[in-house]
Amino acid sequence: MCRNIKTLFNFEPPATNDEVRASALQFVRKLSGFTKPSQANQEAFDRAVDEVTAVAHRLLDSLVTNAAPRDRETEAAKARARAAERYGRAAAPRPRATSAAAKPAGKPKRAGRPKPGAPRTGASRARVTKGRSR
Repeated sequence: MCRNIKTLFNFEPPATNDEVRASALQFVRKLSGFTKPSQANQEAFDRAVDEVTAVAHRLLDSLVTNAAPRDRETEAAKARARAAERYGRAAAPRPRATSAAAKPAGKPKRAGRPKPGAPRTGASRARVTKGRSR
């Protein structure tokens, strides 16, 4: 839900009004829990987006730094490279079996719970009798 909330400070060219508003919209969506508010909440939602946008602009205008501004294209290329490394290593998805006959033979499926009244055996019997006096 927060894909548009990203760093907007210290970039060349500076953040546009649309980028700040998109981040404000995602912020209000996250806080409110609404992706699209009802008609009853639409006015309050829109007012909140406008106010957060204004506050974000004031914040960005008042921040100072000694660091050189970062280039958007360079940062985007770095992000793409990180994503390619992160997701490029993932194993290829395995083909899905279409029928029971196509499934590979493996361990036999474990039996479920015993039917009511069935005699208890092995480990289940030990669990039941543990702690009882004999």
